[in-house]
Amino acid sequence: MSVLTQTRPGPAPQAASVTPPPAAVRPTRQVPALWLALLATPVAASANSPVLILPDMAGSLGVRTATATWLVTVFAWAMAVGTPLMAALLRRRGLGTTLKLSAALVVAGTAVLAAAPWLPLAMAGRAAQAAGGAGLVTAAMSLAGSVRRMGVITAGFGTLGAVGPLLGSAVAGTASWRVSLAVGAVALLALPAVVRRADLSAPRGSTPFDGRGAALLVLTATALVLIPRYPLPALAAALATAVPLALHIRAHPTGFVPTALLRTRAFVLSAALACTLATSYFTLLFTVPQLLGERTDWSAATIGTGQLVALLAGSALSMALAAASARMTRARVLTILLTVGALAPLTAALTPWAPLLLLVATLAVFTTSAGQATLMVYATKDAPDAQRPTGIGLFNLCYQLGGAFGPAIAAAVALGG
Repeated sequence: MSVLTQTRPGPAPQAASVTPPPAAVRPTRQVPALWLALLATPVAASANSPVLILPDMAGSLGVRTATATWLVTVFAWAMAVGTPLMAALLRRRGLGTTLKLSAALVVAGTAVLAAAPWLPLAMAGRAAQAAGGAGLVTAAMSLAGSVRRMGVITAGFGTLGAVGPLLGSAVAGTASWRVSLAVGAVALLALPAVVRRADLSAPRGSTPFDGRGAALLVLTATALVLIPRYPLPALAAALATAVPLALHIRAHPTGFVPTALLRTRAFVLSAALACTLATSYFTLLFTVPQLLGERTDWSAATIGTGQLVALLAGSALSMALAAASARMTRARVLTILLTVGALAPLTAALTPWAPLLLLVATLAVFTTSAGQATLMVYATKDAPDAQRPTGIGLFNLCYQLGGAFGPAIAAAVALGG
């Protein structure tokens, strides 16, 4: 509103002094952590819902069970490559555009998957779901702001990941396996609350998009995802794309993969450890039910219930560690993660008592959920504010690579694929 002032009375008033209105600034409030968890974590249930229903999915699509695991692998691949791409979109166009595109991908992918009669089309639907989910996860984590709030999100991943197998089995038994793969759309219920509170505007002064760097990173990640299935060709392809990617990063230090992040020891070590822990977790997530089915006479429902309890216990423990990590030294946290992370696969390989495999599930989800919360903070703590979304995206790329490696390893080891 203009302000009109007059210094003194008289026949000829002084010229009006006009004060321009301040730029409209949208008030923002911190988004409650539970809304962020709802925005991010349903994708974990969607990712893990095929664990107990792979044979049903394979039969419906007319393929072998090991072949049906491509639906799991392509989901993890799209999460892996979608995460840094969505982080770049968030950095350049802001939260509003990222949320709109992510929601559209989730809806479109779910619609395609609901009607797909063939495996390739179903894979396309799963890829769209995962890419949209990656955007929602990236948005939620960029709004977290603290280890405790990040711990709520990652513990939610573990919890809904734990519920995912049994939920997928129950929904598939009641309705269809296609419906069980649509649970990730529940995340859209959090959008109104996030939109009301968060700053949706695009950041100012963003740098040009590094398309060549993004393409080379996507190609490298794709080749890495295929290594467990096609070791020699995929390894050769990974090397063929990694070399020009490294040269490009060197020539464009502020491009899609900032050199400053790669030169940060905490980022590199944290991302590598997150990938290792995630690979172990996702391998065991799909292997443990198969091993229990072979070594016991338990029904699928019993196995699913046992795994659910084990994973929920591990998720609760991970939240406790994330909350306590602020009062612990980094060395102690890493010691806990490395020790427990090593115990999980060793126990799975050496235990003579089948029910002890449920403890393996607890240990695995504990390390990966707690590791994701604490290691992400370690990885991005020293990053400039402008590069924090990029750091989150690249860190989650490494984590999601583990999500792609694990099911493929499980298919080779336990499913005879």
